[in-house]
Order: sequence, then C-alpha cells, then structure tokens
Amino acid sequence: MIDNSKSEMPRCSFCSGCYGRFFMCLICSSVTCCIAPESNHALLHSESFGGHEICVDMERAELYCCVCCDQVYDPEFDKAVVCKHMMGLPRNGNGVVEGGDLRLSKRKRLDFGADLDSKSVKRLVLRRKQGSKSCFPLGLRGLNNLGNTCFMNSVLQALIHAPPLRNYFLNDRHNHESCRKSSADRLCLPCDIDVIYSAVFSGERTPYSPAKFLYSWWQHSENLASYEQQDAHEFFISMLDRIHEKLGKASLAKENGDCQCIAHRVFSGLLRSDVTCTSCGFTSSTYDPCVDISLDLNNVSFATDFTGKPSKLNETSVASSLVGCLDLFTRPEKLGSDQKLYCENCREKQDALKQMSLNKLPLVLCLHIKRFEHSPIRKMSRKIDRHLQFPFSLDMRPYLSSSIVRKRFGNRIFSFEGEETDVSTEFEVFAVVTHSGMLESGHYVTYLRLRNQWYKCDDAWITEVDEEVVRSSQCYLIFYVQKVFYHKGSDDLGCQPLSPLADPFIPIAGCC
Repeated sequence: MIDNSKSEMPRCSFCSGCYGRFFMCLICSSVTCCIAPESNHALLHSESFGGHEICVDMERAELYCCVCCDQVYDPEFDKAVVCKHMMGLPRNGNGVVEGGDLRLSKRKRLDFGADLDSKSVKRLVLRRKQGSKSCFPLGLRGLNNLGNTCFMNSVLQALIHAPPLRNYFLNDRHNHESCRKSSADRLCLPCDIDVIYSAVFSGERTPYSPAKFLYSWWQHSENLASYEQQDAHEFFISMLDRIHEKLGKASLAKENGDCQCIAHRVFSGLLRSDVTCTSCGFTSSTYDPCVDISLDLNNVSFATDFTGKPSKLNETSVASSLVGCLDLFTRPEKLGSDQKLYCENCREKQDALKQMSLNKLPLVLCLHIKRFEHSPIRKMSRKIDRHLQFPFSLDMRPYLSSSIVRKRFGNRIFSFEGEETDVSTEFEVFAVVTHSGMLESGHYVTYLRLRNQWYKCDDAWITEVDEEVVRSSQCYLIFYVQKVFYHKGSDDLGCQPLSPLADPFIPIAGCC
C-alpha cells in the first residue's frame, strides 16, 4: 500500500511530470500519468509491456484497467485498503480504534399500519459511548464503484437521503424478507432498495457494494445492462419506473385512480400545458404527470473586460441561473407553422402560443439540467459546460398554474379552479448530482446537504465540503424537498454523543 504521508510527490516514469492523474502498475510498480485522453501514459505503459494492464489509481485507491479505461472492483483489494486506513486511526489504551465502537443495530422491524403522512415513524436503536467522535450523520456511507457505476451511486445517494422515501423504507413499508416469502417473483427492485437502506443505516462506515441491486436493475432494464457509463438522469427515471411496475398495480387510489406507489407519491407532480389561439384567445389545456422537470440553460452574460467594454465569452464563462431556467420553461412560446392549433372557436387552424406551468407540486422536486445536446444537422453531440447558479431555498409559487394564469390576465382572476390555498411552495435543496468531464467519458458525484452541512459522495469516498464547492460544480440533477420535510428530516441525523440518561431510541422523522 502507498503511504502518501511519507512518499515523495509522484512523477511519471515516461514524462517525469508531477501533474494529472497517477497510476501505479501492479506488476512492476511503475508510476505513470494521465493528463488527457491524448496524453495517457498509463495506457502507453500497458501497451508497451504485456500483462501490465491493471494498475492502482493512486488518488482514489482503486484498481483500474488501462485497456478498458474503467475501474475494477475486487473485494480483497477493498478490504486491504480499509485495513490500511484503520491502521492509521488513533487508538485508546486497549488498542481499540477511537470511535470504532459506534454501532447501529440492524434496523428493528416494526409493523406500522399508518400511512406515509402518519406521525408514527420507525425508531432506530443507537448504541454509542460518550467518547464517540464520529462526525458523519447517520446513514452517510460510501458506495463502491463496480465498474463505471458512478451514475448509479450518485443517484442512489440522493434517493437514500430523500426524507419521504427514506421514511417509507425505514418505516418498514416494504420488507424484503416478507415480500420474498409472499411473492413468486425473486427479482424485486424495491426489495433490493430496502436492503440498501438496511446497509447504509446499519452504522457501518466502510463502503458498501450495491452489486445485488445492480444485477436486479439489469434484469429489469436489459437495454441498459452493461458496464458502460450510463446517464444518471435515465437511470433515475428507469429506477422509478421499475418501482412503479412492482408497486403501482396495488396502489391505485379508489377516488381518482391516481397511483399511490411510493415513487409517484414522492416524486410525481402535474404539468399543465396551455395552448392559446392568438386570434380569438381560446385556450386548450392538457395535464400530464411528471416525476422530474427538464430545463434548458438560459444565457446570462454580463461580463466586461478590464477596459469596460463587453468581452467575448467562452461557454465556461457564461453563467445561467436556475430561476432563469424556470422562467424560460414557463415563458409563452410561439408554435411553428407546422404546429398550428385547431381552434374550436374559430373552427380552423390558427397561430398559437404555448405555455407550461405546474398544476401540482411533488414532495420531492427533481430538476434535470439539459447539459447534453444533439445536432441532427451536424450529426454531433456535445456537452454544455456552462455554470448554473441555483438557490438553496426555492419558492415555486411563481411557476404554479394559478400564478401563471393570473399573470397572463393581469392578475384579474382571484379564484382558480383546483387551487390549493394551503399548498407548500417552499423547497430546500438536499442533493445535487454533478457531472465532470467530457460527453463520452465523465464522472458523476453527489453533494448531500444534511443538517446544513454539505458532504461530497464520490463513490466510496465521503468528505465534508464547503458550500462554495457545491455552488461551483456543474450540477446535472438538483433535488429539492418541501421545506417542512427538510427541517424535520434533519433533526434525527445528529452525531453528538448521547448522555447515559438519554432516550436510546432516535426517531427517523421527516415525513409526518
């Protein structure tokens, strides 16, 4: 193992450079670098010496195949890395690692007959001594990269810490043991998610390998079953679809037929599309359920050079704002000549304006930023590396259908059909999935906001970061939760030692 504290700054054996990403060959211990795809000395080393394809990523402490350009998962190697890390931790007089006695029993199974909005929540037994110095909140655990699975790990981290979804599984609403006894279907994605919740809330801090979940997802999504890098947004949609397929049939509401499966109850909202005839003003409205909102990046370029004159900006220096993206999404747009509306009032096709709005807000709002675009004319795809400014607190009231329609008619409408006056429109961000790198090859990382502290979840590695790091990242998926759930969900994630007289049960709140 490499002891970075004692070793000198690594240098590439090919170019003697000390910059870029460094790899050490497992066969000959030669150190090589990779600054860019066209300057990959690690690949050059593997091509020059047969059998030298596997190396160690010195920064991430992961096995890496230079030929496949992919991580290689090996449980024995991971065990060696963890053991090496444990050897460096401070120990007490008995030789026990300090803070190592922090344990959380496997979450106790309780039968809660209450619904999702019930105040009854699961209680976890937390056994810890006063000397415990662990500072990570409960449930914060790294996920091993199983070979280009950072797209999966990043989305899983966000979903694990979505308060309503977390409470559903910790409230034992889907028990994988009883489900598999009562069902002939041996492949159940909600069961595998339940297993992940058991693992990450078990108190263990060593990285967890969601291999069984990956296999199950492959069986349900055969078109995406490979070790190639996938799109995090597509995985998110695919995962919710698989949950709905398993739980949706038995979860239809008797009143209106809406699906009451956990995926839709947490993430489902309702989009309203108004198409208005520009000749007579007749409006046709349609409603579509959605589990996310895809937003185009708006342009904001106010930079000037040192002379005070406007300067030409490259894409990375042009900024966008989330509020601007939402304004763009709900802004009226004129439909093309091939999309004319058949007006029931004029009884002929007319030019029309289309405007989107949100008729119903979800508990958890997922905003997908369109960073990948394809040009059918040039037959090329590219990634948009533009910076996006986003608020940690977001008020969605301006984008509700009631607000949009009132604004359209000069605020003259004081009552709105189907309007809910007590609806919560204030949201708090709790997870941001980012993408770095190029279109063909990149890396996904998730930033989690727990108790107003940000944590970077980079596969197996969890680190504390400042909010400036999150604000400067290239966000791809932004997860907001209704403010009341964020604050209630944060109260139970504390990591302070308990007094001997304190209640040993910690409630997992956030959906009550």
